[in-house]
Amino acid sequence: MILALAALPAAGDVAFVTCQNGDAVSVLDLSTGEETARWSVPGKPAGVAVGTGGTAVFTVSPDSKTVRRLSLDGAVRAEVTLDGGPVGVAHDGRHRRLFVSDWYNARLWVLDAETLVPQAELSAGAAPAGLAISPDGRILAAAVRDADQVTLYDTETLAPLHEVSVGTRPFGLGFAPDGRLFAGNVGSNDVTVIDPASGEVLATVPVGKRPYGVAFAAGRAFVTNQYANTVSVLSLDDLSTVATVEVGEYPEGVAATSDGRIAVANWFDNTLSLIDAETLEVTASLDTADGPRAFGAFILTGDLP
Repeated sequence: MILALAALPAAGDVAFVTCQNGDAVSVLDLSTGEETARWSVPGKPAGVAVGTGGTAVFTVSPDSKTVRRLSLDGAVRAEVTLDGGPVGVAHDGRHRRLFVSDWYNARLWVLDAETLVPQAELSAGAAPAGLAISPDGRILAAAVRDADQVTLYDTETLAPLHEVSVGTRPFGLGFAPDGRLFAGNVGSNDVTVIDPASGEVLATVPVGKRPYGVAFAAGRAFVTNQYANTVSVLSLDDLSTVATVEVGEYPEGVAATSDGRIAVANWFDNTLSLIDAETLEVTASLDTADGPRAFGAFILTGDLP
């Protein structure tokens, strides 16, 4: 079922927030702050990826083990049930693939992005979680939680490139605009910064308690801290801590907008916080369906196609 509250905006950014407790995706117009639609997505959705090109939204429902491709009006265009524990998701528009991590079976699925038919499996360490693709589209990164490592793959050949030892229990990760990879280590309360070309660890930076996700804007990295109800702000120049911003309860998914804001999904209080990346002020708190996770790339930036 799709609850349509209003038409999607013709311009501006739209957030597609997976809400695990509510079996829903909240569709938020970030220019007005309105929830324009609420899609019913069974199976406790958590993982999400707005497709490259902005024509589809992919969701992962761990409880039902279902991956879906939805059009921007919420219609299900394809779905597949996977034998395992799907969690994280990343869309590779360059090769028309969708990568999904299997929490239970130490692997990544490679799916056809249109049909969601499985094409291949990639070996990973124990409990792979967050996935991200480099800005140039050439490298896939997987946070492998129980192995305390990040594994890097060539998106062209699907061959593994590097296995990088990081902090304790990495979960979410993201590529900075300059290509560096940041991984949030929920067990050691720090972020590992990696050169993906060489696999070298460049730095380990302390942040708040239980760092989960990371996004980038205004020359800064923004790291959500689940147990601290905060976002740590790091300078990309020298990795110093610029500020700590208080947000909602149990912040998880985080992403940048096209107009210089950071959107943070707060799982326990059903809100999406918007932070001005320059002033570091929380400019809005938007209501969502129950249990927003938004684990992945959940913002469609710019004009709708």
